[in-house]
Amino acid sequence: MAAQALATAADLIDAPLIYKGKVRELYDLGEHFLIVVTDRISAFDYVLDPPVPHKGEVLNRLSAYWFGETKHLIDNHVVHIDVDQLGDIVRDREALRNRIMVTRKAERIDMECVVRGYITGGGWRQYEQTGEVNGIALPQGLRKNGEFPQPIFTPAAKNDVGHDEDISFEQMKQQVGEELAVQLRDKSIELYEFARKQCLQHDIILADCKFEFGLIDGKLILIDEIFTPDSSRFWAKSNYALDIEIDSMDKEPVRTYLAGTDWDKNSQPNPLPAEVVQATAERYLAIYEKLTGSKLS
Repeated sequence: MAAQALATAADLIDAPLIYKGKVRELYDLGEHFLIVVTDRISAFDYVLDPPVPHKGEVLNRLSAYWFGETKHLIDNHVVHIDVDQLGDIVRDREALRNRIMVTRKAERIDMECVVRGYITGGGWRQYEQTGEVNGIALPQGLRKNGEFPQPIFTPAAKNDVGHDEDISFEQMKQQVGEELAVQLRDKSIELYEFARKQCLQHDIILADCKFEFGLIDGKLILIDEIFTPDSSRFWAKSNYALDIEIDSMDKEPVRTYLAGTDWDKNSQPNPLPAEVVQATAERYLAIYEKLTGSKLS
């Protein structure tokens, strides 16, 4: 298992880099895209130093695992995840092993499809202020981290710059059309329900998650990443309680560390201490092993 953290693959790939996100890099292979999942880590809209070893491998392999598990529910964009098939495009295969995904080119739907099974995080903050979440009126007296009787769908309009914008389902229908909006909502909830049952078998609660979808020849497919610690909120079942901040199984050590410093959140923070990086790497490896039943190799 490679111990060297990868901050970027730009000098390792002989193909045009067409998009660099906070974690993922997108390269154009002609017929297909090449996604490289780096070890970069972000918090509060800042990409932090240093990168976290194995994080990209976990995100990529978990997505590949879940794309395989859900392909009976919906088709996805994966062609393969084998770096050895890339030939001379890659200058250092071992540096990129486990962290690449070759995908079909889809027309991205500019919506983040969020499903919430529990009222927590940003949904809880909305509810405290308005009694609603994304325009959905909820009963009075709900408690933080409480489980919804049925999962709710709370979309966000994607912005490549700045924050995505929470919108109501009615607004979503106006933006993408009613038929597609209903399809996105129903498929998102179906995927969430499927994964929630799987997670519970491993004593993990899937509190909420987000999906991205695209179109190929008019057909809806699943793209980007699914059910990773960067796109989902996982709780250890043993940690579940109402009215508290539940320690989520992701980059919580980074958030906790930053919250305990005097960082102003308006400038690049100082590099993370080695022990925070190590604790975060262990979180990502642990969730992979719990969900898949195997270790990274």
